[in-house]
Amino acid sequence: MGKLFAVLVIVIALISVSFFVRHTWWMPTDISTTGAAIDHQLDETMIETGLLFLAGQLVLGLFVWQASDKNPARKIKIFPGGSKPVVIAAIFVVGIEILALTFIGSKAWAAVNIAPAAADSLHIDVQAEQFAFYFRYAGPDGQFGGLHPDKIDDGNGNYFGLDPANDVAARDDVVVGSLVVPVNHPILLTLHSKDVGHSFYVPVLRIQQDFVPGLEIPVHFTATQTGKFEIVCTQLCGLGHYNMKAYLQVMSEPDYEQWLKSQEGQ
Repeated sequence: MGKLFAVLVIVIALISVSFFVRHTWWMPTDISTTGAAIDHQLDETMIETGLLFLAGQLVLGLFVWQASDKNPARKIKIFPGGSKPVVIAAIFVVGIEILALTFIGSKAWAAVNIAPAAADSLHIDVQAEQFAFYFRYAGPDGQFGGLHPDKIDDGNGNYFGLDPANDVAARDDVVVGSLVVPVNHPILLTLHSKDVGHSFYVPVLRIQQDFVPGLEIPVHFTATQTGKFEIVCTQLCGLGHYNMKAYLQVMSEPDYEQWLKSQEGQ
C-alpha cells in the first residue's frame, strides 16, 4: 500500500500541474492597460511555485516509496545533521523565492497601487454596502456634492448621504447601480464602505481591492475593450455576500456621453 500511495502522490501532483500548464480555468481576457504586466507576473509566480510544488511532491513520493519497504533487516538511514539542515534549507529557498517574486513584481504592483492616476482621469465615486455597489458621477458642474453619513437613506435612494437641499453641488450628482466608463479613457475610482469590509474585483481588469470602512481608497485603470463585465465582492461580508455584484459597462466615447446625458435628465 505504501508504494501505491507514493505513485498516487506523484500522479496527482502531475495532473494538478498540468491544469496550470494548460491554463485550464484561467483568467478571462485582459481588457486593461496594466493587465499584461500583471498576467506576466502571475505566470512567473505559477512557474516558480509550481516547480517547488512539483519537486516537493516528487521528494515526498520518493520518501514514501523507500519507507514502504518493511524488511526488518533494512538499515535505517539518517539524514546528515538530522532535520535541522533540511528546515534551514527550506526556509532559505522559500525566502529567496518570495524576495525574487517581490522585486520582479514590484513594478506591476506599483503601476496599479502607487502610481497616481492620469490628470485627465474620469473620477467616479464608489460606495459598497450589504449587499450592493453604487456608483456616483459628477453632474454638469463637474463637482461632487459632500457626503453626510447621517443622511444615508436606502429607502429613498440616497445611498451616498447627499444633501441636495443645502448643497448645490450635490443636486446634479448621478447615482447608478452599474459602473459605466468610456473605452480607452483613464478612470479614477474612490472606494468607501457604508458598513463592513467589502472587495471590488473585476477579473477582466485584473483589479481586486478591498473596501475598508472609514477609509477612502483610490483605484485607477483604463479599459481597452467595450463590453459588459462582472464586478463581484470577494470579501465575506454577510449572508448576502454570494449575491453581491454589479456590472462594468465599457462604451465608446459618444455612447458614454449619450448615456451620461440621459442619466442627468432623470
